[in-house]
Amino acid sequence: MSDPIVVGIDVGSNKICTLVARLEGENDQRILGVGIEPSQGIKSGAVVDLAAASQSIARSIEKAERTSGLEITSAIVSLAGSQVSGINSRGVVAISGGVISQDDVWRALDGAQAVAIPHNREIVHVIQRGFSVDGQEGIQSPIGFSGYRLEVEAHIITAAAATMENLRQCVQSAGVDVSQFVLNPLAAGEVVLNKTERDMGVCVCDIGGGTTNLGIYINGDVWHTMVLPVGGNHITQDIAIGMRINPDQAEQVKKQYGYCLMNEVSEEDFFTLRAFGEDSPIQVSRRDLAHIIEARVDEIFQLVMQEIHRSGLTSLLPAGMVLTGGSSLMAGIRPLATRVLSMPVRIAKPENLIGLVDQLQSPAFSTSVGLLKWAELVNATTSTKSKIHSPFPGVRTVKWDEIKKMLKDFIKRMLP
Repeated sequence: MSDPIVVGIDVGSNKICTLVARLEGENDQRILGVGIEPSQGIKSGAVVDLAAASQSIARSIEKAERTSGLEITSAIVSLAGSQVSGINSRGVVAISGGVISQDDVWRALDGAQAVAIPHNREIVHVIQRGFSVDGQEGIQSPIGFSGYRLEVEAHIITAAAATMENLRQCVQSAGVDVSQFVLNPLAAGEVVLNKTERDMGVCVCDIGGGTTNLGIYINGDVWHTMVLPVGGNHITQDIAIGMRINPDQAEQVKKQYGYCLMNEVSEEDFFTLRAFGEDSPIQVSRRDLAHIIEARVDEIFQLVMQEIHRSGLTSLLPAGMVLTGGSSLMAGIRPLATRVLSMPVRIAKPENLIGLVDQLQSPAFSTSVGLLKWAELVNATTSTKSKIHSPFPGVRTVKWDEIKKMLKDFIKRMLP
């Protein structure tokens, strides 16, 4: 097949989703393979059992290979976990030729990376937030501008090196190389946000099983990211403890009877369940269940609001918040989020999908589909001869001519 093939592996606390897609045309992706497997050995976005996590990832990859008929050798992998953090930095370079080139942009981004990062952390993304040329700010792409001083403001995302290495080992044990890690909210943002929201100012909130991932977009760029170690599994745990039932039963109760606003549930609405120590099923008020859920979901959005306030960008989000992730499917979550955050809120999911998409048209798979979109941007960059900018700011894409030159120089040095 002449069309490029891209692969994304979404490693979550509740599920592993491997997707294989073929790029058709400029913006179309046809889903060829889907591999969804319950997640084991992963908690709050981090690997806690290498053997169990490796097996879950391997089974997911095997399913995707079987449905697509293709062998997977490399993939882009999602990254979450409380070990992820972001800092802002600035890089300044002098322009010797008077006209800014791509090399000057790379040098400025390299300068922005010259910050003190602990030895046990690794840079995941360096994202440009904007450029200024000779003091003129608000420039999105400075290439071709005349000037003598180029300055870039960048958002640097780092993660614990051990966390990334453990996840890399799990994927490699299935015979697949990790081409790049991508932070969850950045991947989800590729499919749930539109250009108007990005330009005006919006926060994407991906509520998964073990983590809540935030990404704030302003003027089309990412300005702030954060991963909170709380998610839908904590709601399930609260239900299990409060109603004295096992976690699997609590998850079913949450999905079937759960509601996020207690005052909107009738006092006469009951359902039955079998609790620990009970010989027969008992009647439980759905209002009591909503009370448990509302308390935890309210806490999650309070933490989100604190993080937005801490970023100092609260007044720059007229487009409000876009909710996605599996936990955004809970009934009543949108009005509760609107009440706590005091901003517009909408729930988004992947749309306009082609191919094997029956299971993917849900907010739970926004990150999974977003990884394919991210891989498409990588492919577009590496296949374009004249590169205006990298889709991964601060990550230089080596051209094929440069690779050939390096190989020739290496052979010359090795020959007697």
